[in-house]
Amino acid sequence: MRVVSGLEHLDHSADPVFVVVGVFDGLHLGHAYLLGHLVAEAARRAARPVVITFDHHPDEILVGNAPPLLCDPRERLALLAAAGVDTTVVVHFDQRLRETTYGAFVAMIEARAPIAGFLMTPDAAFGYRREGTPDALAALGREHGFEVVVVPPFDIDGRAVRSTDVRTEITTGDLDAAARLLGRPHTVVGDAVPAADGSVLRFALPVALPPDGEYAVTAGPASSHAGSELGADEEAAEDLAAVPAVAVVDGGTVRLRAYDGSGPTRVAFAADDPGGDAR
Repeated sequence: MRVVSGLEHLDHSADPVFVVVGVFDGLHLGHAYLLGHLVAEAARRAARPVVITFDHHPDEILVGNAPPLLCDPRERLALLAAAGVDTTVVVHFDQRLRETTYGAFVAMIEARAPIAGFLMTPDAAFGYRREGTPDALAALGREHGFEVVVVPPFDIDGRAVRSTDVRTEITTGDLDAAARLLGRPHTVVGDAVPAADGSVLRFALPVALPPDGEYAVTAGPASSHAGSELGADEEAAEDLAAVPAVAVVDGGTVRLRAYDGSGPTRVAFAADDPGGDAR
């Protein structure tokens, strides 16, 4: 998967792109479902499946503070690659982007490559004041020659899967429920610093953590890959290197017992059953 910083660095190409825009925090089952549709719809149009996401949570600008991350930015990219995305464009979200209309945003993409279409859910929107709704974008598409495909949200037991709900399950301590929504155990990535009886994790950004206590985890080296090309097998290699440990969560810090590694470290909280009835 190609990773580029900013729409201005999206490769100039005659090959059309099929695009989805979103935060994709956590890459939960709802996101995986959406990405599956993205790849399939792009293939039907002989287009490249492209994700446009952001370098930090837009709420930091929109409401003044961002929620704790469900997914390390590097892991988010690895999961996007594993889903079959061709290119991920990481856009800096600032006041200028906040005030960019959806029409201007679309024009920025069109300046780099022909647009085959956009994938959206019924409540999705982008652009200034969230005016880029599916209906508004479809009207623009009729003028510019692209389609808008709207898919219903993914749900489990009749309830749409959303990042907010995943975050609530984690912060209230129901890691099994969180894993069920994520489709995998909740994972954090930090810098491990050796301590007297193991290691202490340091996080560059606030991450979603369960309540204070001791938790069974697996811990191992995390990829420090920061290049423009990302393979789909990096996370699998990290899983193979992970070992059992105990995470002690205390006031927003994480101490790892029985783990003496250092540097970028991936910690997965144990969960009994990450599966569930879903559609």
